[in-house]
Formats: sequence, C-alpha cells, structure tokens
Amino acid sequence: MNNINGGALYVIIALPLGILLGYLIRKYIAEARIQTAEEEARKLLQEAERNAESQKREIIIEAKEIAHNIKEEANRETQKRRNELQRIEDRLVNKEESLDRKTEILEKKEQSLRDKESNLDKLESEIKELKEKELKTLEEISKFTQEEAKEYLFKKVEEELDHEFAKMIKEKEAKAKEEADKKAREILSLAIQRCAADHVAETTVSVVSLPNDEMKGRIIGREGRNIRTLESLTGIDLIIDDTPEAVVISGFDPIRREIARIALEKLIVDGRIHPARIEEMVEKARKELDAHIREVGEEATFDAGVHGLHPELVKLLGRLKYRTSYGQNVLQHSLEVSYLAGIMAAELGADINLAKRGGLLHDIGKSIDHEVEGPHVKIGVDIARKYGESDKVLHIIEAHHGDFEFKSVEAVLVSAADAISAARPGARRETLEAYIKRLEELEKLANSFNGVEKAYAIQAGREIRVIVESDKVDDSKAAKLSRDLAQKIEDNLDYPGQIKVVVIRETRAIDYAK
Repeated sequence: MNNINGGALYVIIALPLGILLGYLIRKYIAEARIQTAEEEARKLLQEAERNAESQKREIIIEAKEIAHNIKEEANRETQKRRNELQRIEDRLVNKEESLDRKTEILEKKEQSLRDKESNLDKLESEIKELKEKELKTLEEISKFTQEEAKEYLFKKVEEELDHEFAKMIKEKEAKAKEEADKKAREILSLAIQRCAADHVAETTVSVVSLPNDEMKGRIIGREGRNIRTLESLTGIDLIIDDTPEAVVISGFDPIRREIARIALEKLIVDGRIHPARIEEMVEKARKELDAHIREVGEEATFDAGVHGLHPELVKLLGRLKYRTSYGQNVLQHSLEVSYLAGIMAAELGADINLAKRGGLLHDIGKSIDHEVEGPHVKIGVDIARKYGESDKVLHIIEAHHGDFEFKSVEAVLVSAADAISAARPGARRETLEAYIKRLEELEKLANSFNGVEKAYAIQAGREIRVIVESDKVDDSKAAKLSRDLAQKIEDNLDYPGQIKVVVIRETRAIDYAK
C-alpha cells in the first residue's frame, strides 16, 4: 500500500518536472534554431548585398555601353544624312549649271530663228514677186488669164476622168456580173437539181365517170330538180351532154367543184338520188373535204419542215391543193418554192427556216382570193398578220413579186425561187395571144430608145438582144443603155422570172485591094 502511494506520489511530482524540463529543452532548441536562422539570414543578406552591388556595377557598365552605342549610331546617321544632303546639294548645283547652259543655248536658237524668219519673209516676198512675174509671162504666152486657164484644165481633166471612170465602171461591172452570174448559176443549178417536181396542167373542170348512161337521167331528175339542187348547193355547173358514161363538173372555185365531185360520186354509189339525199351527201362531202384539206395542209408543213403554224394557216395551205395558177397547182408550187429557198439559203448562209417558212406561205392569199377582193399579195399579208406571223415573213410575202424593196436576203431568195418554179418548162401554160403580146411589148420597149437599130426577143422572152447604131452609141453608152432598158422593163412589164438584156454594138471597116 505504501509502495503504491509512494509510486503515485513520484508520478505526480515527476510529471510536472518532466513537462517543465521538456518545455525548457524545446525552448532552448528553438532559440538555437532561431539564432542559426538569423545567422544564415545575415549571411544571405550580406551575400545578396554583395550580389546586388555587383549587378549594379554590371548594369551601369552595360548602360554606359548602350549609351555609347546609341551615340555612335546617331553620329553615323547624322554623318550619312550630311553626306546625302551634300550629294543633293551637288546635284542641284549641277542642274542649275546645266539649266543655265540650256537657257543660253535656247536664247541663241531663238535669235537664230528670228534671223531665219526675217530671211524667210524676204524670200517669200521675192518668191511672190517671181510668181507674179511668171503668171504675167504665162498669161502673155498662152493668151489665157489665170481663171480661164483653171477652167480649161478642169474641163480637160474632167473629160479624161469621165472616160476613165466609165471604163473602170464597165470593167468592174463586167467582172462583178461575171462572178455573180457564175455563183448564181451554181446555186440555182444545185437548188434545181435537188428539187425534183412533177408538173401537170390542171383545168377548171372535173369529170365524173358513170356506170351507165341511164344514170344521167337519174342525176337530172324529174323536171331537172336533182341537177338544180346539186348546182344550187355547190355553186357549180353540171354539164350532161352526149359524152358516154361521163358528167362534166364546171366551176372556177376548185373547192366547190371538189365538193360537187365527191357528192356526185357518193350519190352514184348510193343509187338514191333525190333532193334530200343530195343535200345530205353535199354536207357529208363538205365535212370530208374539210378534214382532207386539214390533212393535206399538215402533210405540206411536214414535208417542208415548217412547224408552229396556226391551225387556220395549215387549213388554208390545204386549200391551195385545189387552186391553180396558169395550170400550176399552187400547193405544189409553194412547196417547191420552200424547198428551193431553203436550199439557196443554206448555200448562202442565210436563215433556212425563215426562207422555208416564207416560201411556203408566199402565195397563201390565193387560198381565199375567190372570196376576198384584192391582189393575193395583200390578202396573204393580211392573213399572215392575223395569225401571228413575224414581220420578216410578212415582208417576204409582200415582196415576192418585187412590188416592194427587198429588206432581207431571205425575201430575195423566195422571190428567185418563185420565179424558178414558175419558169420551169411545163410548170405553167400561157395562151398564145398573151405570149405573142408579151414579146411584142418587150421589143417595142427596146426600140423606143435612141440609137437602137433592131431589137429581138428570144428564148421565149427570157432574153432581149438590142443592136445599136455604132456611130450614135459608143461602148460606155451601150453599158448605160443596157442598164436603162433593164430598169424600164422592170418598171413597165409583168413577166415571170428574169429577162437578160444584151446590147450589141458592131463596127466594121471594109476596103478592097485593086
């Protein structure tokens, strides 16, 4: 028990002492560390001061070097600028000296020019005096005044120039005509070769075959009522004569004549011929013909390669199948003109489609010229304008007979193609009286010119040969006569195609050796 208490007491006494001792030991250690740290700090501070002093000296030295370098650079730049200024000053001085020299030279030249001008004035006055003396001498020698001499020379030169110009014009015209004729012949021959067409002269009558002569009485009907009905409904004349097994339908309107033909053939096949049936068949024939006309028009546009036409224009084209001009079928003629114009346009580099379109529509006015008054050209222009054709096509239609001045190459080509198609042998037929009258008018027109001895129309009126009196018409006048005669023919005569004018001047010198 006592040991326990003594141990406890020991613990109680030793514990504070241990704590105190530990505190004192830690305090000592801390003070020692502080002192050590202070020593190190003093050492570091001293080292830092020494380093700072060293760096300060280095910075000062470096700054002095930089300042020295800057000063040296500034001195070099200043010296450079001084040198540059010196060079500029030297150049200015040199230029000033050069300008002074140039000014001195110019002054000398001016003085020299002034001297020359004074000399020129003297020379001009001397030359003027000499000219006046020469003119007076020439006037005395030639016995012409100056104005009279000028007039004489001008007249002489004018006469020579007129002769030279006439000769030159004649040569140029001959050369140009030869080349143009050669090229035109090539193009036309090519176009005609590539366009083959059959021509059959058509008349204003149609013939309907009958199965027997008994049918004639049935067509006439009781007291002629059937024939009167058919004639009144179609507007044609029905000729029933002694011709065996045939009835002739006569009329100038080809559409009505075709309607009557179709209706009569249907009546003959049907066998029932009376006014009511005739009226029914005529109406049916009219509808069939309208449909056929439309088909023919569409086929024509397809064959010609012309598209985009108004349906009414297509129908009017179909009507041309039943229209003839001097025995030539107008639709076939229009197709041929379209082909020819297109071929020639391709050779010349013109608008092929426009040439074809204008050629196909150039005679469209003939489709209704039985119904509308006026020339077919005007009617055709009005129709084409109504159905939306372009101004170029309208011009081709109005100019294809040469009534208007040509404004496009295509118009000229269509006019030429129209003349070619109409002038083909067998294309058109002409009465003998009209043919002879046309030749007589052509010869009479040629004989009306002064200096013409004889005139002969040859090649069916395609050429007129004029023989002139050589003592009244020289070569230059002969060329002028041919041109004037061609112009007068164009202004006064109507003719298909073109007429060649040939003026012949011949001189003969005859003598005999005895």
